[in-house]
Amino acid sequence: MCLSLHYAIESVLENNDDANIHQIGYGAVSFSSLQRTLVLTVSHRQGLLMAGEDKIMVTWGMNQSFPAGTDSSYRTVKVQLCYAPISQVDRAWRKTEDHLSKDKTCQFKIIEKPYANANDTIEWTIERDTPTASYFIRAYALDEHNVEVAYGQNTDAKKETNLFDIQAITGRQVSLDISSVCFSAFSVVSLLGFFYAEKRKGRKAMQ
Repeated sequence: MCLSLHYAIESVLENNDDANIHQIGYGAVSFSSLQRTLVLTVSHRQGLLMAGEDKIMVTWGMNQSFPAGTDSSYRTVKVQLCYAPISQVDRAWRKTEDHLSKDKTCQFKIIEKPYANANDTIEWTIERDTPTASYFIRAYALDEHNVEVAYGQNTDAKKETNLFDIQAITGRQVSLDISSVCFSAFSVVSLLGFFYAEKRKGRKAMQ
């Protein structure tokens, strides 16, 4: 029994050590310390994009100009939708910080998946709750502790090129959606009521 308790304590301590490594590593990571080793491109229709409707094609992969083995610690890729500087002005809740634990630039996860040393592409439908703003897309490479070790983005270092605008769903659209759902539910209930009434009439006629 004592031996079992000893092993249980060791297991808890090991798990805590792993958690502490992750926490310390994550807290210490600054964006400026990361290498831009991923190449990321984005394609979508021209003009204002609509939340809940339009799609964005995102492609990313390792920049082959880096030495072989540069990506040896990469385990996961996390792709995110990020606010452009113009949509961060006077909005502290979107503020960019060099320490990634405090950074609020990229708040919307598009996808997170295992890293592969080859180009990868996804088609992403803009989420319905995406706010109106100007955006770019960034991908982080994460290590085995889920800590950011590299990145790539579809814009330049100043985040001024290849930006795109998204229009949020308006209150009127939300109201129409709710009305549509309510009408559909009412129609189903009315139809069931009609069938029930017709069935009762049929039974009475047979009597």
